[in-house]
Amino acid sequence: MNITLTVNGQAYSLDVEPRRVLGDVLREECGLTGTHLGCEQGVCGACTVVVDGRAVRSCLMLAVQCDGRSVRTVEGLAGPGGEPHPLQSAFSAEHALQCGFCTPGFLMLAAAALESDPAIAADPERLRELLTSNLCRCTGYEPIRRAIVRAAVRP
Repeated sequence: MNITLTVNGQAYSLDVEPRRVLGDVLREECGLTGTHLGCEQGVCGACTVVVDGRAVRSCLMLAVQCDGRSVRTVEGLAGPGGEPHPLQSAFSAEHALQCGFCTPGFLMLAAAALESDPAIAADPERLRELLTSNLCRCTGYEPIRRAIVRAAVRP
């Protein structure tokens, strides 16, 4: 099928098999390898991207479902001049990454959450619930939580 995706502001006209998942198309057809595919069952959250403002698991969404839609990947977080997104700076400052495999998914999950409801960072219970949707085997989640709070209060 011929589809058009707008990924990080750039239009891609692609010919994809209907059964291909968005994560594979982003990595293989668009060359955007920042999106990591972990469990490929929607459990780990490493493949999280933002589609039309909502965080989604790119391993569970077919690319054809995104025809004509806007997709944002971790490569699209940095500002126009290449300056890091506040979340990227906060993750670095709070040491919220170790191996880095889950980091793109957490960044995209947090970006979508903060853009839709900035108050989530001030509510420890809601933030904890948000973070339970993605898995990290290295950080223990506390640095990730601190980074999201830091990014939310950054002027």
